[in-house]
Amino acid sequence: MKRKPLFITAAVALVAAFVVGTLVYQSQRADSAQALARQALLVRDYAPTAGPAEAKVHIVEFFDPACDTCRSFYPFVKRMMAANPGKIRVSVRYAPFHNNSDYVVKVLEATRKQGKYWEALEALLAAQSSWAPNHSADPDLVWPQLAGLGLDLERVRQDMNAPDITRNLEQDIADAKALKVTQTPEFFVNGKPMPSFGYEQLTALVSDALAKAYR
Repeated sequence: MKRKPLFITAAVALVAAFVVGTLVYQSQRADSAQALARQALLVRDYAPTAGPAEAKVHIVEFFDPACDTCRSFYPFVKRMMAANPGKIRVSVRYAPFHNNSDYVVKVLEATRKQGKYWEALEALLAAQSSWAPNHSADPDLVWPQLAGLGLDLERVRQDMNAPDITRNLEQDIADAKALKVTQTPEFFVNGKPMPSFGYEQLTALVSDALAKAYR
């Protein structure tokens, strides 16, 4: 008679363990599915990318060229890449929230067609205060910043309206919306978003990804 309560207790414990295990498994599957869905939105093969394709740590940045915080983070990310040679790659996606930023994005993308994207980006970021006062881009003031880079500027003016540039920008905006990106810069490291915004938070996320990828 004394064994019956023990049997019932063991059975209850077994059922509870099964239920907990099932919930954990379902939660892990949901997390995995969510991560895969997020990755599909983050990684687009047309995005400008720096760093080797085989790098195991992938930073995806949603970026606005008229954003002064984006400008200040640019050298910070470059230093992280330099400190970890061959281990980090960065892809740029666009979230042109500021006035006329979409115009500047199209200009930048047109410079890619002449192999001058990174030079043009750095030139524009260096002079951002002159062409984007109060975070509002002045299209007429963008062009003088590109002089001296060896660009055919007339071709840039034509290429910036190419259908592929428009299509890719629209895709970036749609992906940013789906990922609930509401400000720039927004960083994802190996698919993980920053828990909160800041230099230290990005450093911690990248350091953790490096530690896991290069054990």
